[in-house]
Amino acid sequence: MPASDLDSALREQLPSLRRFARWLARDPHAADDLVQAALERAISGWSKRRDAQALRPWLFAIVYRQFLDGQRRSQRYAGLLSRLGISQDSQPSAEREVVARSTLEAMQGLTVEQRSLLLWVSVEGLSYQEVADILQIPIGTVMSRLSRARDALRRLSDGETPAPPLRLLKTPSGAKSTP
Repeated sequence: MPASDLDSALREQLPSLRRFARWLARDPHAADDLVQAALERAISGWSKRRDAQALRPWLFAIVYRQFLDGQRRSQRYAGLLSRLGISQDSQPSAEREVVARSTLEAMQGLTVEQRSLLLWVSVEGLSYQEVADILQIPIGTVMSRLSRARDALRRLSDGETPAPPLRLLKTPSGAKSTP
C-alpha cells in the first residue's frame, strides 16, 4: 500500500480509534496520547505487515496493547513510589515521572554506603536498630549517616555536584591542617 493510501486509511480509522481509546483511558487527553502512540507504532511497523485488509483490527489491537503497557508502567511506577515512601494521588504525571527518574539518577551519585542506608530504611523498611546491627555500628551513627545521605540526595536532586570529602592531613611538622 502506498504511503498516501496508508495515510488516508489511517485517517478513516481515527474517529473509531479515539472513541475506543477514550473508553479505555476515560480521559480525553490520555486517549489522544494513546492514539498518537498507537499510530506511531502502526506506521513504523507497517512494512512488516502482510495483510492490508485487516488494518482496523490491527490498529485496535495496537491501541489496546499500548493501553495495557501504560497500565503496567503506572503500576510499576506506583510500586516504586510506595517503596521510596512517596505518596501518589493518581496516575503518574509527566512531572512526577521526571521527579522519580531524577531521584533515581541522583541516588547513583551517592556512595555505596549512603545508597545502602537509604534503601534499607526507606525502601526495605528496616529500623535504625536493624541497620545498626547489620553494619555493627551504634544507632546514633546510623542516624547521622542517614541524615547526611538524605542531605546529599537532596543536593544531588537539586543539581549540585558532590564536593570531595575533606580529610585531615598531617603536615611535615606534625601539625594537622585541612586542604
